[in-house]
Amino acid sequence: MDAVRLIAASRRALARSGEIPETMTEVWQAQALAQAIGSRLAVSGPPELRGEALGLTELAGRGCGVLDVPSIDVGDLRAAQLTDLGDARRTLLDLGGLLGEVGIALVGIACAADDESTYWQCMEAIDAADESRDRVLEMLRRLAARDQNQGVAERDPAPG
Repeated sequence: MDAVRLIAASRRALARSGEIPETMTEVWQAQALAQAIGSRLAVSGPPELRGEALGLTELAGRGCGVLDVPSIDVGDLRAAQLTDLGDARRTLLDLGGLLGEVGIALVGIACAADDESTYWQCMEAIDAADESRDRVLEMLRRLAARDQNQGVAERDPAPG
């Protein structure tokens, strides 16, 4: 399945999640999807994104690592369903939105947490989601710069 559809499915699932365990599962799913997208971009994405994409993979992996691993059937793991990145810009725009929503959901859980363990788990996951989103925004800036440079080169060809 393509990245944009998986991100949309994650956003819907996160929005529908009600209880804390269900929301935490969706947060984990979103981080795992961000990790998979980062990995795919690092390997086969535009060359100017590969370093940041590798950083996204590491940060999103940390986001998964600080959360309790949910019991999910392999067939329900959205990250495992990723087959195509599609348009990198659209994927990154949507992923940035998802990561922002993850942060908001985690703030809500942290504020309602009855125990210190859940609170700190959320704080670390918020940090990972925020840093992951920063990487996504940097990749979008790099794409914009590349497009701007290509536009200048097309308008002003080198003398020849």
